[in-house]
Amino acid sequence: MRTIGFIGMGNMGSTILKAAIQSDYVKAYETNIYDVNPDQCKKFSDVYAVNVMESNLQLVKESDFILLAVKPQYMKGLLQEIQRHVRNKRLISIAAGWTMEMLQDGLLVHDTGTQLLRVMPNTPALVGEGYTAFCEETTFNGPSLKWAKGLFSCLGMVQSFPESLFDAVVATTSSSPAYVYMFIEAMADGAVKLGLPRKVAIQAAAQAVLGSAKMVLCSGEHPAQLKDNVCSPAGTTIEAVGVLEKSGFRGIIMNAMDACAQKNRKFAQAYERRKNER
Repeated sequence: MRTIGFIGMGNMGSTILKAAIQSDYVKAYETNIYDVNPDQCKKFSDVYAVNVMESNLQLVKESDFILLAVKPQYMKGLLQEIQRHVRNKRLISIAAGWTMEMLQDGLLVHDTGTQLLRVMPNTPALVGEGYTAFCEETTFNGPSLKWAKGLFSCLGMVQSFPESLFDAVVATTSSSPAYVYMFIEAMADGAVKLGLPRKVAIQAAAQAVLGSAKMVLCSGEHPAQLKDNVCSPAGTTIEAVGVLEKSGFRGIIMNAMDACAQKNRKFAQAYERRKNER
């Protein structure tokens, strides 16, 4: 029997748990959970009948695969707590900014048989439309990696990248839902200004974004071509596109993504500085 443990039952931890059990990828009796908030554990135990552990250490000892689903600022303390008990375990980190080197150093697992995988999911996983990036620099063996990809495929799309591109991945997939929500909100505000009721405006804007995204994924055409297909000569759409271009729409998005990537990069840079000072 293969057991999986979840340390942290916040939004992402609970989403992965629900998707894995609902898709029957894992069984409830194979699943262990722990969170510092007992109410979180009780909520999911009541619904899914998973096993609630009394501590991080108990969970690690009784699980084969361990999902580290705590916020980045709590990762250092967690790794120090469990580092003596992870020999031959398979750990998956979803913490932004935590590189493979940082995880290995934090766990003291160089040459201990512990397998490590860094992944970066995003919140649309809550509705089964997630995107998860796998770090190619992993110590997971073939069977472990195949199992992990199956787990995250329950949330949506999975793709692999070298760790050198993870800053770009965070800006493109992990943080980008916030940009899209702002775009939908702005479109809805514009629709309300033009007379649509607020609820209808939000639904219309969100559906337009959903449909447009599916067109990109399903048609195989470049987004520029799809945009051109909508822009009739001297029509209404090209008029709106002209305003967006004059306002620097593309540049604003690209600059925001640069700022996001730089912020993520600073976590590793700060770690390297501290390491060199020792």
